[in-house]
Amino acid sequence: MADIDTSPARIVTAMGERARAAADALAGLPTAAKRAGLHAAAAAIRAAAEQILAANAEDVARGEAAGLSPALLDRLRLDPARLGAIADAVEAVAGLDDPVGAVIDSRTRPNGLVLTRVRVPIGVIGIIYESRPNVTADAAALCVMSGNAAILRGGSEALASNRALHAAFVAGLADAGVTMDAVQLVPVADREAVGAMLAASGVIDLIVPRGGKGLVARVQAEARVPVLAHLDGINHVYVDGSAEPDMARRIVLDAKMRRTGVCGAMETLLIDRTFPDAEGLVGALVAAGCEVRGDAALAAATGIAVADAADWDTEYLDAIASAALVDGVDAAMAHIARHGSHHTDAIVAADEAVAERFLAGVDSAIVLWNASTQFADGGEFGMGAEIGIATGRLHARGPVALEGLTTYKWIGRGAGQVRG
Repeated sequence: MADIDTSPARIVTAMGERARAAADALAGLPTAAKRAGLHAAAAAIRAAAEQILAANAEDVARGEAAGLSPALLDRLRLDPARLGAIADAVEAVAGLDDPVGAVIDSRTRPNGLVLTRVRVPIGVIGIIYESRPNVTADAAALCVMSGNAAILRGGSEALASNRALHAAFVAGLADAGVTMDAVQLVPVADREAVGAMLAASGVIDLIVPRGGKGLVARVQAEARVPVLAHLDGINHVYVDGSAEPDMARRIVLDAKMRRTGVCGAMETLLIDRTFPDAEGLVGALVAAGCEVRGDAALAAATGIAVADAADWDTEYLDAIASAALVDGVDAAMAHIARHGSHHTDAIVAADEAVAERFLAGVDSAIVLWNASTQFADGGEFGMGAEIGIATGRLHARGPVALEGLTTYKWIGRGAGQVRG
């Protein structure tokens, strides 16, 4: 008897064949049926809470033994509240407007031909991600609601959590009459499976990487499939000389310390030299448990360590921040252009003209005025969930949710017109 081919490439190809059939079915599925499937999936996640949390505890214990950083462990860890939030996010996606079939624009040509541009699913989407089990449910929900089939490949550090979440999710879909092949989880932790997905042109229509710089760099270097990139979050908060000090302190503390391991966390604080309490801002961060590495002027004034050249280009994902004094908004924007990652940057200012210059001049996916960078989140944008923060300039930018997982086609309605 011939050996059965169980190579990662064959596994991905077989999953892709099932996903293509599922995508065809999903593309024509009524909105009500997709919503029913997601509500059932959320209920199944809640019903399986004990099993999911037990699986997550196994992953966390393995992560601790393997020496994962506190930031990665925080991303990995689930508790009843976080698991409840995952189910809530799935239900929130179910409540959003269905983008499939939405009319983007319409025009009637002089010859009477009516052309309409409508949203359609992309097809089969591969999501490659690390650490965060919530991505399993978020990505699955967004793909189902946007009419796409999903092939998920989570990190080995969250393998048990992802398997438990996926099992609950697809069981819920099946209960509601939606094919379980709509959301598939790569069953092996073999890194070759990532390579197989990246090479699966014609099988997978879009790859979405969600993880650290190393993962994204590999995806961009090896992919033979279009990629929607989510790069690191080297995010800045610029405190203008016109900023109200108490507001600045609240925003800076939240931007850095609310959750240090998320991609929306502030990594660099820029302070206008005319701001009256730069030392107070740095002191507030230090008092909150943050290690601050400053330029020479701030280090001399506050006693903090001096930053080195690498600090300005580092996504710490930890209770560490770099800080510098700058000569106004133009210098702040120049620093961001040189060192930022086009993810999320914020200005704290009372001067509206200065703020508008910043909002117009900073080339990032998300630019905020008088608000914390931690609002870089699809849920906070009213999207229910997100598949990532896209930092490129094509197709989708910022939090990628339902619309970002669609493309469009042109429909022409004529009455016998020919070009002749």
